[in-house]
Amino acid sequence: MRCPVASHRAIVIPLVTQLKAIFLFVAIALVTGCNPPEAQKGGKKDSKTGIVLPTRTVVVAPIETRSMERSLGVIGSLAAIDQATLSVKASGRLQSLSVDLGSRVKRGDLVAQIEPVDYELRVRSAEALLAQARARLGLPLVGADDEVKAEETSTVRQAKAALLEAQRQRERIRELTKRGISPQSELEMTEANYDIAFNRHLEAVEDIRQRQALLQQRRAEVEIARQLLVDTRILAPFDGIVQERRASLGEFLNPAAPVVTLVKVDPLRLRVEVPERSAVGVRAGLALRLTTEGDTNRHMGTITRLSPAITELNRMLVVEADIPNVAGALRPGTFVRADIVLAEVEPAVVVPKSALITFAGIEKVFLVKDGKAVEKNVTSGRREGNFIEVVGGVKPGDTVVLNPGSLQNGQPVTLEQTAVGGQRSAKSGEPTAGGGKLGKPSGP
Repeated sequence: MRCPVASHRAIVIPLVTQLKAIFLFVAIALVTGCNPPEAQKGGKKDSKTGIVLPTRTVVVAPIETRSMERSLGVIGSLAAIDQATLSVKASGRLQSLSVDLGSRVKRGDLVAQIEPVDYELRVRSAEALLAQARARLGLPLVGADDEVKAEETSTVRQAKAALLEAQRQRERIRELTKRGISPQSELEMTEANYDIAFNRHLEAVEDIRQRQALLQQRRAEVEIARQLLVDTRILAPFDGIVQERRASLGEFLNPAAPVVTLVKVDPLRLRVEVPERSAVGVRAGLALRLTTEGDTNRHMGTITRLSPAITELNRMLVVEADIPNVAGALRPGTFVRADIVLAEVEPAVVVPKSALITFAGIEKVFLVKDGKAVEKNVTSGRREGNFIEVVGGVKPGDTVVLNPGSLQNGQPVTLEQTAVGGQRSAKSGEPTAGGGKLGKPSGP
């Protein structure tokens, strides 16, 4: 019979042997992992992180100076150059309205008509009173000449004749009184008659003058009546489009009651605000480009008006420009983005657009110096085509890396090709934009 203890030991001994083998394998793996392989040929070990930076092949281009336009970006809105609410001047019932929302009108076109019958009757009444006033002065009933000489009127001629008769009678009585033929009482009566005739002559002249003044009044009343008749017609004061219709046919309108709102849309008025720090170079006559939301076309204009003072509330300068709108593509009230052209040509240090990296608001480029990538922080400026202006950290003639991607500062690089015809590949051993050689020649 087999002993149970011996059987148990026979099972435990193989398990111990297997565990020893596993522990030995783990120890060997740990020792091997703590000893990294040698650095790849041509790479470099980063002293800070201990990570090996492999050599990377890059495409470069020279940093150059180009003439670029200097402009100032602003935002604003378009408004109608003219906007008017057409209202009635003469009260009455609206007889006709020939426009509606969106209707285009020319200057002088009939927009609305008030019933004119009452005003035509007023004109006829005023003309009748005018004819009556002309008749009292001895003038024809109809005519434009209202000039009258008072001495030539019948009333004044009659009074003057009576005055002359009284004057002659007075002279005769005076002579007879001196001779003692006529009594003194008769002379006194003659003197009184002369004074009466004289005053009647003055009264006749004054009456003619009053009639002349009345004639001028009647003439003015006729003109007023005719003007009221004209005011029953509402005409367009300028070329424009009806923005709002505010009255209906048959409605009785009092003076100043609005009928339609008319806007002039060519040209349009652009109003923008320029920050105080950028307002120094802004002046009348500068060109301006603008774009609207959803429209890729660029529209041109010219600054025509500037506010004489900076707004104290927001420290902005209000600037206005006239924008041609011949095709009607722009509309009042539209929000726009505009560029004020401060200088058409100005030198700038530029790099290709693909060389600039932006991360977390920081802009940088990579230069190639002594076969390594050198990181430089820059500030971007104007943009034109595939080039971007950079300020600080670089200078014309430096070599910049295109599409750097994950390139790191200090990483070794070799040049595969260049993006500009004036620069050659460093692999060919020929001169670069800096005038030296980058790398060793790798070909014949």
